[in-house]
Amino acid sequence: MPVPSFARAKWSIAALFCFLGFQYGTWIARLPALKTRLDLGAGEVGLLLMACGAGAAVSFPLIAVLMRRLGSRRLSLVSAVALIAVLAALSVVPNYPLALLAVAADGVAVGCLNVAMNAQGAALEKAYDRTAMSQLHATFSAGLLAAALLASGATAVTGSVPAHFAVAGALLLLLLGGARPGLLAHEEPAPAAEDGPKPRARRGLPSGTTLLMGCAMAFGTITEGAMNDWSTLYMEDVVQASPSIAPLGIAVVSVMMLLARVCADRWRTRWGDGPVVRTGSAVAAVGLALALLAGGVVPTLLGFACVGLGAAAVTPCVYVAAAGHGSDALALVAAMGTTGLLGGPALIGFVASAANLTLGMATVAACALLVTATAFRIPWRTRAAALAEPG
Repeated sequence: MPVPSFARAKWSIAALFCFLGFQYGTWIARLPALKTRLDLGAGEVGLLLMACGAGAAVSFPLIAVLMRRLGSRRLSLVSAVALIAVLAALSVVPNYPLALLAVAADGVAVGCLNVAMNAQGAALEKAYDRTAMSQLHATFSAGLLAAALLASGATAVTGSVPAHFAVAGALLLLLLGGARPGLLAHEEPAPAAEDGPKPRARRGLPSGTTLLMGCAMAFGTITEGAMNDWSTLYMEDVVQASPSIAPLGIAVVSVMMLLARVCADRWRTRWGDGPVVRTGSAVAAVGLALALLAGGVVPTLLGFACVGLGAAAVTPCVYVAAAGHGSDALALVAAMGTTGLLGGPALIGFVASAANLTLGMATVAACALLVTATAFRIPWRTRAAALAEPG
């Protein structure tokens, strides 16, 4: 297979990230229509969402096996086709049990594509000794935005979910077709030195380094997920912002995170992954903590901006580090990240119920600080050679 250029491979892998964001955003945007068609209550909708997350979280043993047998390129393509099939099934699913099954399958396929595409991104950086992962993650957000815009347009034209999902499926096929030629024939790297002496005996047992990376990923995704779910409510209930101002909380976090991910690869090239993660997570923790102490709309929005700015590069950098330890490590770290993303908002809710929402948001700041602490112990890959080269 011909080796693609850096730019060609980068755009192909970016298409996978955009694919995943677009697929997820498409069906989640029509959740109200699915709720009405299947006559679901709030609890049933919550269970539906939990089924998707649970499918992704528990699938990591299967993903590790598939990564070893198929490689990240083939697994990306297979899981992407499965996600298109799931989207078609969700458009016509006749009852709630089958909807649960379809969404759980979606979660498994999401977990597979998430690991495979991040393995592709890590392989890209290793093969060309250039940073790209943060920009790849930014294209996931672009896919979510595109899905939201399509959903808005489709809803204005027709209320038919099958028609909307058929158009979305065709666009996903185009994305996948464009991505396929430039994907890398990625081979799993050799295990890290600490796992090397007894690979058979240690198989299935994560190393201390892998667990540290998993903790960093979990704390980072708790920070992201909690801010997405609780920032608007905090603005309304604690800061007493008006209904028109309160949604700016999530908007500030999202915009700053997107902008930071576009720029973060240059930061990584200049300073390295470790300093970027440590400094960024510290900025998120301190900025949010100061905002909680100061109160008021403007300080709160500035604190939320610090979270978006500081947390943006955490997950891309941890994915790169985990990929260097093999597919098992990458699958476990991705699963811990999914657990944090799903469990984080619930954790903040429990804290808020037991005490108050301010303490709940302080827990978010503490999680960001824990990312900083774990990041000091993670062996980040250096790019001294790339930095030494002119241009």
